[in-house]
Amino acid sequence: MKRRLAVLAAVLITLTASVLTFVNPAYAATGLHIEGRNIVEANGNTFVMRGINHMHTWYAGQTGSFADMKAAGANTVRVVLSGGRWTANTAADVTNVINLCKANRLICVLENHDTTGYGEDGAAYTLDQAVNYWIGLKSVLTGQENYVVINIGNEPIGNTNPSQWTAATVAAIQKMRTNGFEHMLMIDAPNWGQDWQYVMRDNAQTVLDADTRKNTMLSIHMYAVFNTASSITAYLDHFQSRGWPLVIGEFGWQFDSGQVDDQTLMAAAQARGIGYLGWSWAGNTDPILDMTNSFNAASLTTWGQRIVNGANGLKATSKEATIFGGVQPSSPGSSSPSPSSPSPSPSSPSPSPSNSMPGACTATYAIAGQWPGGFQGEVKVTAGSPVKSWTVTWTYANGQTVNNAWSATVTSSGSTVTARNVSYNGTLAAGQSTSFGFLGSWTGTNSVPTLTCSAT
Repeated sequence: MKRRLAVLAAVLITLTASVLTFVNPAYAATGLHIEGRNIVEANGNTFVMRGINHMHTWYAGQTGSFADMKAAGANTVRVVLSGGRWTANTAADVTNVINLCKANRLICVLENHDTTGYGEDGAAYTLDQAVNYWIGLKSVLTGQENYVVINIGNEPIGNTNPSQWTAATVAAIQKMRTNGFEHMLMIDAPNWGQDWQYVMRDNAQTVLDADTRKNTMLSIHMYAVFNTASSITAYLDHFQSRGWPLVIGEFGWQFDSGQVDDQTLMAAAQARGIGYLGWSWAGNTDPILDMTNSFNAASLTTWGQRIVNGANGLKATSKEATIFGGVQPSSPGSSSPSPSSPSPSPSSPSPSPSNSMPGACTATYAIAGQWPGGFQGEVKVTAGSPVKSWTVTWTYANGQTVNNAWSATVTSSGSTVTARNVSYNGTLAAGQSTSFGFLGSWTGTNSVPTLTCSAT
């Protein structure tokens, strides 16, 4: 929502109940999919999105934000991309984004922002143009269905002729499926995402029925239209009563009485098992909607404190997708290895044991995946007796380097690497384990070092 905030001077009309028959759909066999009104992982586990929007297309250098959003409690990040209205995000860049999401154990919602406000904003792209962008990225998206949701177009229709949304959306979904996409699709509402004329609400079944894979999630953006508890609960209840899948794809906070009632929104979403994705981590033209000051995770704004640490916020309600299963996933492209697509190495060395003080902690090192010039590593720390903090060190023998890490503070001095716990994983009971991961570089031999673990 990198645009003006405005209180829409529209009178909310009385909700008219439409008699619609809901048929529990079949679902795509691949990856994340819809069952009834829920998002379900390939293993059958229900997944509820709790996440943050990140304006990657304007701040492509802020790659550290992915780890920061994970540390803040998010299990999902909605990533702003552009196909050309702004600087286009290339296939290589999108591959890196997926890599960052997976490395930080985040489900990745990729959205094309070019469509924002079509019909009212003359610079906006059509949904059909957005689909062409995704088709151009198909080679790096295929195989990522467990981790990636495609949000075809952000806020694809403004307030001018919002009724065009239904036909355009149906055509976009069908074009995605005709071109072989198996991913779960996310569809934004018209009226700059807020659906105050109820076009999405009243045509939801038509749109859902258009998907031959029955794998589409509807998305409402809640800002000024939803400034009362009743407006929020009435909208959510309408979708719930009909069994339609819905996520709150964007929302802000009530910095004045005319803005969204964020506390009711989060409570109502939690009570109904509905996902929410707050806008946004940082970088807004008007910083009132920034969750952090200048992308500094240690400096949360009022909004950031609410969504991260508040009632029904990320820390209280977010659960990591089970696809990550305690082991860092391999890099994007693993289903179809190529020189430009990282993939796990079949000859990756076995995990190494650590030296340690008896009863303190042990650590093992594993290579989760490697590719020419790069690799992904994981270190598992296990406490032998209760500990309050831990430190793992190792020395590389063959010139490997650590480039970035998550779930630990990692520093290097020459070939020696030191990793220390972060605030949320230092305290371990006897026998309890935690892990951290990193991306590294290598040449020649990517050998496994011997680790030393110490604890207090």
